[in-house]
Amino acid sequence: MGLVIRKPGVYTSIQDNGRFGYQGSGFSTNGVMDHRAYVIANLLVENDPDAPVLEFALAGPMLRFTTKTIIAITGADFGATIDGEPAPRYAAIMVKRGSILRFGAAKTGCYGYLAIAGGSVRVPEVMGSRSTNLKCEFGGWKGRTLITGDYLPFVTKGVDFLPNLGSHRIDPDPFYGFEEDEVTVRVVPGPQEDMFTDAGVETFYSRPYTTTTKCDRMGYRLDGPEIETKHGSDIISDGISFGAVQVPSHGRPIVMLADRQTTGGYAKIGTIATVDIPKLVQRPPGSRIRFEAVTVQQAQELLREEARQFEMLALKVRRPSADGISPRRTARRLTPILEKQAKKTQADTLWIDRANRAERVGSRNTLHYGDGAGADAQTRANGGTSSGADAEASTGASSNGTNGNDRIA
Repeated sequence: MGLVIRKPGVYTSIQDNGRFGYQGSGFSTNGVMDHRAYVIANLLVENDPDAPVLEFALAGPMLRFTTKTIIAITGADFGATIDGEPAPRYAAIMVKRGSILRFGAAKTGCYGYLAIAGGSVRVPEVMGSRSTNLKCEFGGWKGRTLITGDYLPFVTKGVDFLPNLGSHRIDPDPFYGFEEDEVTVRVVPGPQEDMFTDAGVETFYSRPYTTTTKCDRMGYRLDGPEIETKHGSDIISDGISFGAVQVPSHGRPIVMLADRQTTGGYAKIGTIATVDIPKLVQRPPGSRIRFEAVTVQQAQELLREEARQFEMLALKVRRPSADGISPRRTARRLTPILEKQAKKTQADTLWIDRANRAERVGSRNTLHYGDGAGADAQTRANGGTSSGADAEASTGASSNGTNGNDRIA
């Protein structure tokens, strides 16, 4: 069970949440560039939150599946097709054995993600993560990007169905603002902000910057007005976080990303709030970016709000839906319930009111009732005007000469 790489696309690799705890030893964290798209992809196929996915940039791969499974595609729009038919993004999709999944060039955004139900591709865990470290050549699939002919085995669950499959879809995420010419990302002031002049800080927060072609998983170099420093921006090297905004001697910002180095010797004017990093990495070259200052507390509240959104989304995609029901599993669940009900009502009528039945088929087919309940029911059948004794007499009189004290079963 797995998939075969027909065409590798651009920079296609296996990534997860990242590799933490080893920056002190010089190892980058790696992991996905767009954490939001990654989380949603795994939610849609009900994977564990840290399950690995395929990440690709600018142009996607072509894949052939060797077994039936369920997938989800999130992130940028690559015009995906399955066996020539358009494949929706942000939805759980059933793919058959032998199906061909094709991605083209990115129509919007830069990074796309493919999640596979059941735990995704089966690759060994290295230092607590399955992410690919391209510089050190470990993790992921043989420590490199995928190439033509690679066969990736994956772990899949019983995929005759996915519970409530019809609910496992959402509208394409409006968070990114792909239709906008300019996006604003929020920034926490950095540890060396005091090395910049007031005019430099004002420039950074008030003027737009443009993404350039000098961008990859390590960092995005931006073009725009120069950020003025007091006495230069060189510092003794210190640690670099995901989203740190360095300002080298030329005065233009560089945003450090997933494959960043662990330390750096340029002053950091700020750090992009975690929730807004996906907005930046999904902007293609030539896009305009503005920065907005927020406090640490505000950035933390934004992160908590995003976590609540993910919780609500997890509930939404598991809502009961008709096209997500498995007939076989439903039958297995209903069988003991129906058997119990049948035993309980074996000598009784299930669907038809006794009195209505007697009225419809005639008294000769009347069931054997007790003296109390049967008399009341027969009274209702005769219009509700007779007593229990009168009902029995009436029954007997209408039985072609049968004695009124006898009941016909």
